[in-house]
Order: sequence, then structure tokens, then C-alpha cells
Amino acid sequence: MKSRIVITALLAACISLPALAQGGSGMGGGMGPGMGGGQGNGRFAFDQGNTSGWSLMTAEEQQAHRQKMRNVKTFDECKARQAEHHTAMTARAQEKGQALPAPRANACERMQARGLFK
Repeated sequence: MKSRIVITALLAACISLPALAQGGSGMGGGMGPGMGGGQGNGRFAFDQGNTSGWSLMTAEEQQAHRQKMRNVKTFDECKARQAEHHTAMTARAQEKGQALPAPRANACERMQARGLFK
């Protein structure tokens, strides 16, 4: 009987682990209104939904991209950073013999609509 309780508890912990790893209490990584990963503090979520080549980047590159995009101050700076990133990811995709999938949303336009640029 004890072993069943222990196994059930371990199974429940394993199932809930991915949800705990996301952190924050935000809306998660879905498209929703554009916020994700508990980003309820006005920061925009950069992820597979709005970043070309997301799956071609390492976790470290993804984090660096997030930081660079969060540091842009104007719409034009955002578009320039986005174009630079798109060029790099297009080259990386071609090296791997893949097509670069288009993002589902344009991060710069959504950031502008939210008033995140001065």
C-alpha cells in the first residue's frame, strides 16, 4: 500500500514538473495576447511564435536574442535587429538544408502596438 502511494506521488511530481519549470504566474508560452512565461511585468515574450529560426538556435542563443530584442528602444531599431536575425537564421537554415519557417506574429509590430517603444 505504501509503495502505491509513493509511486503515485512520484508520478504526480513528474507530470507537474514541466509546468513548474516555466516559472512565473503569467499566461504561459501560448500566443494569447503576446505575453508568455510569466512576463506580466510589461516585457514581451520572444519565442517560437514570433521569432524566425527559433528551433535553429541553442537555448543560450534564444536567451541572447530575447535580451537584445528587449533592449531595443525604437520601432526602427527593432526592425533592424529583426532583419539582422532573419538573415542569420536564413543562412543557418540553408546550411542545414531546411526552409526557414515564418513566425506566426511580428514581434516589432506587436511591441509597438503595446506601447513598448518610446
